[in-house]
Amino acid sequence: MRYDRTVLAYHGCDADVADQLLAGTSFRPSENAYDWLGKGIYFWEYGHDRALRFARFQQERGKVKNPTVIGAVLQLGRCFDLMDTRFTLELAVAFNALKQSWDSSTPWPVNRGKTPDEELRFLDCAVLNFYLEQFEATAPFQTVRGAFVEGDVAFSGSRIQRETHIQIAVRDPGCILGVFRPMMDR
Repeated sequence: MRYDRTVLAYHGCDADVADQLLAGTSFRPSENAYDWLGKGIYFWEYGHDRALRFARFQQERGKVKNPTVIGAVLQLGRCFDLMDTRFTLELAVAFNALKQSWDSSTPWPVNRGKTPDEELRFLDCAVLNFYLEQFEATAPFQTVRGAFVEGDVAFSGSRIQRETHIQIAVRDPGCILGVFRPMMDR
């Protein structure tokens, strides 16, 4: 499905990286085996605060010195949108196809983590990458978009969780129309 929708999104990173991106350096796609939406350049849709929290988390892990956020204008283009049942229904087929083609000498990927959110999404990543790579030659998906319910509840008895967010993985850098330094960072 082609989304002629433009969204503002935010990427948490080191201040030096942000300066390089603002100067025209290309984003480096993430290709971790545990990425929630498969390979791509990751953004939080309309989520400046969430992107900053991520950059600060990366600072705690020693991967970022000066946490900051860079904004981007994204054109979703041909989007594999996990908030559209048309696409989520296809994932069961993708899972079964991956399972049939899996090399039994390699351990099967399993989502895991220290919290119920299972931050390391090895299985999700493997299924999404496997499925989306089948379209690379003919009609590649340019972006992947998903909502994730995450974190503690907002208040007692609530079903709203504090860290719920929408992530976008940009697979085609041409969908990044421009970058900017958010006003709240000035």
